[in-house]
Amino acid sequence: MIELDLDRDEAEALAWIDSLGPALLERTLAWSAVNSGSANLPGLERMAELIGAELGSLGGTVTLHDPAPFAYPDARGDLQPVEHGRNLHFRRDAPGAANRVLLVGHMDTVFGVDHPFQTARWIDAQTVCGPGVADMKGGIVVMLAALGAFYRSPHADRLSVEVIVNADEEVSSVGSAPLLAESAQRCTVGLAYEPSATPEGVLAGARKGCANFAVTVIGRAAHAGRNPQDGRNAIVAAAELAGRIALLNGARPGLTANPSRIDGGGPENIVPDRAVLRFNLRLADPADQQWALDTLHALTAEIAERHDVEVTLHGGIQRPPKPFDARQRRLFELVRDCGTALDLDIVWQATGGACDGNNLAAHGLAVVDTLGVRGGAIHSDREFLIVPSLVERAKLSALLLMRLARLNSPLSTLGE
Repeated sequence: MIELDLDRDEAEALAWIDSLGPALLERTLAWSAVNSGSANLPGLERMAELIGAELGSLGGTVTLHDPAPFAYPDARGDLQPVEHGRNLHFRRDAPGAANRVLLVGHMDTVFGVDHPFQTARWIDAQTVCGPGVADMKGGIVVMLAALGAFYRSPHADRLSVEVIVNADEEVSSVGSAPLLAESAQRCTVGLAYEPSATPEGVLAGARKGCANFAVTVIGRAAHAGRNPQDGRNAIVAAAELAGRIALLNGARPGLTANPSRIDGGGPENIVPDRAVLRFNLRLADPADQQWALDTLHALTAEIAERHDVEVTLHGGIQRPPKPFDARQRRLFELVRDCGTALDLDIVWQATGGACDGNNLAAHGLAVVDTLGVRGGAIHSDREFLIVPSLVERAKLSALLLMRLARLNSPLSTLGE
């Protein structure tokens, strides 16, 4: 596709990254120490300040965007507003550029202010454990270093760049979805900085879609001894629905269904009149999305009629499936060639996990979404970062940006 050796301009830009190793680690650890759980709005605001200052040094425009309003059922089934943090957007246009790249990352983590995992510690000389070091404060550090190198190269004015660092990726990006969609519609390529799929650096190829739902069931209370026949047991209805949803596993190739929680009920002598069932679906084929929604609506209607209760389905498919199609393959081959030039063996594999890369691909972009650090054990108190990968992956992205800038046509048409 392109030459596999570095030219002089590329080598000089990448040498600058080599000099940053200690600084990249220092920044990652400093940001890891700032709690920015998805619900910690002050912590997210602090991270927005820190990351925004770095983006501001790159010569474009930086803005903060309020999240879209969102409400979700509480444990009683009442809709409650859910607050999310503000989202960063960077834009630097290159008039006449063949491609516009959207780089995305998230400043939120899964570790709230009351979680015991708050500080980093060394595992060995090359591995550090800490909240967000891999997912994805280390990834944002990689992104910023790559952009810094790119804007020092002669190719800086041949590629339009947008960056979104959102505050709610770990809770499905419901507040940042409009901003992601708006930018994606202007762009041709998406790069996301989730950690690699394995500690060895394997990239995620195809991704399943992810859908989270909450079902509220409203029955009728009654005395469990005197007149239970007058009651309508919401928990029984919710439990039957949970069983029916579990039976959807395998109903379509690659589909998994996970009923995860039922809230409701009270004293043993009262027929419970409220319940909330929460569940997750994972879909491999974009064509199965409408089938899944139609099936869920049919199931909830059937349960409502059988149990004489009111059933309401909330939620939806937050992240559509991302198949490994021709658009994705062109970009992955370009990344692989960049890896070859850096003596990195770039391979990819399908995964059941989902991220903002799914959403970008659904808007028509070619996307590679595991350009962040090598690490592992994310979403646990064992999360770790392999420290040399900060420089390694920053160089990979910087080279990718430079070679995208050299394309004279949109990536989607390459090879046609």
